[in-house]
Amino acid sequence: MAVPQNKDELLKAITDNFDQLMKDLGAIPVAVVHECSLEGHAKGTEMSVANLAAYLLGWNELVLKWLDRHAAGEPINFPETGFKWNELGRLAQKFYRDYEAISYSQLLDRLQGANDRIVSQIKARTNDDLYGRPWYEGKWTMGRMIQLNTSSPYANARGRLRKWMKVRGF
Repeated sequence: MAVPQNKDELLKAITDNFDQLMKDLGAIPVAVVHECSLEGHAKGTEMSVANLAAYLLGWNELVLKWLDRHAAGEPINFPETGFKWNELGRLAQKFYRDYEAISYSQLLDRLQGANDRIVSQIKARTNDDLYGRPWYEGKWTMGRMIQLNTSSPYANARGRLRKWMKVRGF
């Protein structure tokens, strides 16, 4: 899928990728969602399907935090307070820990809710808000930063998951 260039394309990319991903996540037997047999986010690591859902939830909630801080006129620590962009493996591990006590079905429910809130936030903004000006480091628009941390990870996660499902015979 091409990189979204406007609000409508962004909404379509998020919705299409998320819906396909959720269908796949929902098809995984609960008995195996905590097995660490899926390629991890840090090189040479393995994660569980539940970890993958936690990772996506963590990023969705982070995007919502960015949008809330922006709306309140507060500074945003990209990607997250205490983390740099070259420490995303460590951030993934944090997300796994943050949500490890939540059941798989609750993880999926929270992921759906976070995605719904992101879509609502996008719908509430104009195309100019999303793509008309730089938002991060003088070059990345708000729409591009949202896309890089929602629809792109959804597509990546789905690719990992589909490969894993095929090997596992699901």
